[in-house]
Amino acid sequence: MTRADNILLSVVIPVYNEMDVLKEFQQRLISVINNLPMSCEIIYVNDGSNDNTLDMLQQLHESNDQVAIVDLSRNFGKEIALSAGLHHAQGDGVIVIDADLQDPPELIPELICEWQNGYDVVYAKRNRRTGESAFKKVTAHLFYRIMRRFGSVKLPEDTGDFRILSRRAVDALNSLGEQHRFMKGLFTWIGFSQKAVFYDRDPRHAGESKWNYWRLLNLAVEGITSFTTAPLKFASLFGFITAFGAFAYGIFMLIRTLLYSNPVAGYPSLIVVVLFLGGTQLMAIGILGEYIGRIFTETKRRPLYFLNNYLPPRQKNKTENKIKK
Repeated sequence: MTRADNILLSVVIPVYNEMDVLKEFQQRLISVINNLPMSCEIIYVNDGSNDNTLDMLQQLHESNDQVAIVDLSRNFGKEIALSAGLHHAQGDGVIVIDADLQDPPELIPELICEWQNGYDVVYAKRNRRTGESAFKKVTAHLFYRIMRRFGSVKLPEDTGDFRILSRRAVDALNSLGEQHRFMKGLFTWIGFSQKAVFYDRDPRHAGESKWNYWRLLNLAVEGITSFTTAPLKFASLFGFITAFGAFAYGIFMLIRTLLYSNPVAGYPSLIVVVLFLGGTQLMAIGILGEYIGRIFTETKRRPLYFLNNYLPPRQKNKTENKIKK
């Protein structure tokens, strides 16, 4: 790693009800950044926590002059909290990491080395996902492959938010004003030079994951609808195939009636056909509704978030110079 005393590194950590792990995370993070040959700021984004997370963050702010707190007015979700952290990051390079210690802070120096080699985005790619259920691993595997197959950007497989971003990459992300934000996709969409660093993901250190299967499903829908119109094309194609099949079956029944007459059709087969067509119509309408709902939200042009409070880092020299710029 090249020594650069005039460079500021920002570390952005979105947190929501992480009181059980914050102390250990802070200790491990500090042990890493204290050995870095550059100035650092640590930006915690409190995403409307309803436990003692904010109190612990305030204690960290008082005890460490590198710590800043971005306190959101309510829970806006991780994607928005991450965006808020990027908006407040002043660093030449910005690390994004979760506080649950599944992504080890000890990997940060390796990310910085590749960033100093000229890459704008250096992302941590998982060799294995310890502590996760087989169902979650399989569904994650399928999601990344679907996104790579049908998405407008080639989303890196088995990659989370843990990465380092150059200043121009952060500025590009901050220029995006969309409400529905799938950050993993946006990190790739902005382009620039990108590289993977491989690591083994650890189990969660303490507490419980906030990502239940319903939230993960919503995130997957967000990612798919944000970067591809393939579901709409699939619905159109399926409708065409169904209509063509119905037309062909009608011709078949006409010929059969002319040749052999037509006995009364069975009631069960009629019900099956009606339910099948009704189900496909509802599915197509639902897919269309997902996109229309996002158009509706985007046209409101609401702010991404509101701040309850912002406590900047108490270190003055490098951070203030960056803000003045």
